[in-house]
Amino acid sequence: MFLNSSMITPPFLKKGDTIGIVSTARKVLKTEIEPAIKLLESWGLQAALGKTIGAEENQFAGSDNLRAEDFQQMLDNPKIKAIWCARGGYGTVRMIDKVNFSNFKKCPKWIIGYSDMTVLHAHINNLNVETLHAQIFQGLETKPKEAVQSIKKVVFGEDYSITFTPQNPVKLNEFSGELVGGNLSVLYSLLGSESAINANGKILFIEDLDEYLYHIDRMIMNLKRSGMLKNLKALIVGGMTDMNDNTIPFGKSAEEIILDAVKDYTYPVLFNFPAGHIEKNHPLIFGRTASFEIVGKKEKYVLRF
Repeated sequence: MFLNSSMITPPFLKKGDTIGIVSTARKVLKTEIEPAIKLLESWGLQAALGKTIGAEENQFAGSDNLRAEDFQQMLDNPKIKAIWCARGGYGTVRMIDKVNFSNFKKCPKWIIGYSDMTVLHAHINNLNVETLHAQIFQGLETKPKEAVQSIKKVVFGEDYSITFTPQNPVKLNEFSGELVGGNLSVLYSLLGSESAINANGKILFIEDLDEYLYHIDRMIMNLKRSGMLKNLKALIVGGMTDMNDNTIPFGKSAEEIILDAVKDYTYPVLFNFPAGHIEKNHPLIFGRTASFEIVGKKEKYVLRF
């Protein structure tokens, strides 16, 4: 491992390494992840399946205790070089306080996933360790090749950047800073806890799926009133996918809700960033200093890590 300013970058992987596959949230069957295991093996890596794979307690991958114990064992096992979460949904917040990160802080490893795994990203970034916001393990083989190969680039320590075209950017300018964030609903649920992120002076990324517009407004207003949106370097908004509305329309889109909340701030706001609950879910290195660059005469936009 090495230090990236005050943050620790976990050791990069090499061929022959073993990845722990667990579910901290919803249940998942081994048969559902076998194609992803074959893909991982094509990278020269091995998969070690946790006890949560195939476990079941209602919608969860086993009890809270089992999910915590499974994650703990993967954290503490020196043969496991990274942990990839197999399934999202809901449940990680129920087990996070049962996990002891003492050994992990001494010997960090990559934690990979997104959506409900925002709990892990936020909690671990607060321990000054970088994490990888990326596609969950289940269904990995079905995702666009570019996004999947980008995950491989990051974990093997290759240079990584995202080239994209922001839609309707606000106060567009170049910027750099530590990248934090994740799923908006999960970030909202963590406020007031020891896992809540500190976004002060940082780049905040948010995304969400299948939420009612009035609830997007409620969550954004909470982030604003708590001070999270006040002193950002920039706000990056990924997929705000499959939003719902009531019979009486809320009157604003998710993007308009967000823009209205931050209109008095001076930092750049980028919408439709290629990450989140979308087909091309590009990986993001949380805790890493990222820089947004405009190349040429606004012909190309790049986020570098």
